[in-house]
Amino acid sequence: MDILSIVTALAIIGGTGLCIGLLLGVAGKKFAVEIDEKEEKIRGLLPGNNCGACGYAGCDDLAKAMVSGEAPPAACPVGSEESAAEIAKVLGVSAGTREKMTAHVNCQGTCDKTKNKYRYYGIQDCRKLALIPGRGEKACDYGCMGLGSCKDICQFHAIVIKDGIAVVDKEICKACGQCVDICPNHLIEMIPYQSQYHVLCSSKAKGKDVKAVCDAGCIGCKLCVKQCEFGAIHFEDNLAHIDAEKCTGCGRCAEKCPVKVIH
Repeated sequence: MDILSIVTALAIIGGTGLCIGLLLGVAGKKFAVEIDEKEEKIRGLLPGNNCGACGYAGCDDLAKAMVSGEAPPAACPVGSEESAAEIAKVLGVSAGTREKMTAHVNCQGTCDKTKNKYRYYGIQDCRKLALIPGRGEKACDYGCMGLGSCKDICQFHAIVIKDGIAVVDKEICKACGQCVDICPNHLIEMIPYQSQYHVLCSSKAKGKDVKAVCDAGCIGCKLCVKQCEFGAIHFEDNLAHIDAEKCTGCGRCAEKCPVKVIH
């Protein structure tokens, strides 16, 4: 191969590369998406977990919503009050307030309080276990399975499995809601951080059936309803529910509960 052939090949390759580079440069300018400066600043102030607890696909979408006015500065439940205040400064609006929330597991059926139907040795995933007839080894079909799907999905390590049930550390919980979505028995709910009393049971079974499988379940006696002067407790599907907005924290319901299911 002579020198001329080599030079010609290099010239063709170089020319092709140059043309492609120029075309890409022109296309980049022509089809460039303008990014709002405020969006970039707000995105930097958001935690970056992309958990979706705010109702948007991720932190990028939330930042856009904040700039457009669709979402308030305090829309991110994971972010701190300080970050919400900084976002409000960027937007030139008031930060507003939001009620601090925390995840709560409505079950206290620990290993010593519940009866078992059999021993389970399969995949440690509550969602998989829920597909098996009987929904796990515990005799209560409504209780915590204790395999830790909620613990595994928690990005903040706010959940531990203790004595066979999930326990949330409210001081660590960021109220992202991912544990709520993943629990197949729907035991976890978001409640106000300041709530004082909760019903630690989710069983919809009748009282005698609850007593047959668990020593710590709601038996539907309705003593708590009779004790509450504020109408904060109601019954639905054989289970007591406390309205946090009406509850004054007097504690009479907890005192009278015979199975101590109200804490």
